Amino acid sequence: MGQALCCVIVDQSTVAVKESFGKFEDVLDPGCHCLPWFLGKKIAGRLSLRLQQLDVKCETKTKDNVFVNVVASVQYRALAEKANDAFYKLSNTRSQIQAYVFDVIRASVPKLNLDDAFEQKNDIAKSVENELEKAMSAYGFEIVQTLIVDIEPDVHVKRAMNEINAAARLRMAANEKAEAEKIIQIKRAEGEAEAKYLAGLGIARQRQAIVDGLRDSVLGFSVNVPGTTAKDVMDMVLVTQYFDTMKEIGANSKSSAVFIPHGPGAVRDVAGQIRDGLLQAASHDATPV
Repeated sequence: MGQALCCVIVDQSTVAVKESFGKFEDVLDPGCHCLPWFLGKKIAGRLSLRLQQLDVKCETKTKDNVFVNVVASVQYRALAEKANDAFYKLSNTRSQIQAYVFDVIRASVPKLNLDDAFEQKNDIAKSVENELEKAMSAYGFEIVQTLIVDIEPDVHVKRAMNEINAAARLRMAANEKAEAEKIIQIKRAEGEAEAKYLAGLGIARQRQAIVDGLRDSVLGFSVNVPGTTAKDVMDMVLVTQYFDTMKEIGANSKSSAVFIPHGPGAVRDVAGQIRDGLLQAASHDATPV
């Protein structure tokens, strides 16, 4: 019906290329246009002005001889003011863009090691975008953005990289564990040293208290019981200590068997041995060297 009335409708975000007897005449914007077909006027084709995306997968090799698949996404669109160039100059826009992407990626990635390629994805994308912008602007297309969305090495290379990463992390964990054990041992040794120091202080105070108690006992007994000597008091204290020791040994069920002489003269023998030992030590200290 539209052709019979010589009317043509162009959709939004689209332009139509008008020809007269096979020669380009005009670019028709969206809307309704009069097209007298009987005068040789016709629509040669339509061109979308919408943003389009092309995903390109390119296989190449890095500087350290690792084959990778680089996936690039190119976003482009035709320019309305250059619609005639975009329509007539290129027969296959997507193939042309793909060829330029292959050329730039295969010229850039072989200069980089695998790790550097991952780190410099943005630089590679910028190089592709600049090259495409220079080439495709002459054909009436605008390159909006270029992205390197993936760099995928061979599956064996990925497995090896994961193993290297795992080994490095295990080594770090082992170092941290050893350092923690070292700190624990140091703290334990410091605690034991502090405990022994405090135990020594306790024993020293205990002995000082015993000495003070014995001195007070000897002095008090000598005052309250006239005619007694310090030797008599010490003998009595030794008897008391002897029986206290025997009581402790008998009360402790976990004690091992201890064989000691026991009888009325045992305390005298023990006291004599202690006195003899003290006298010998005193005489040894008094002897001139």
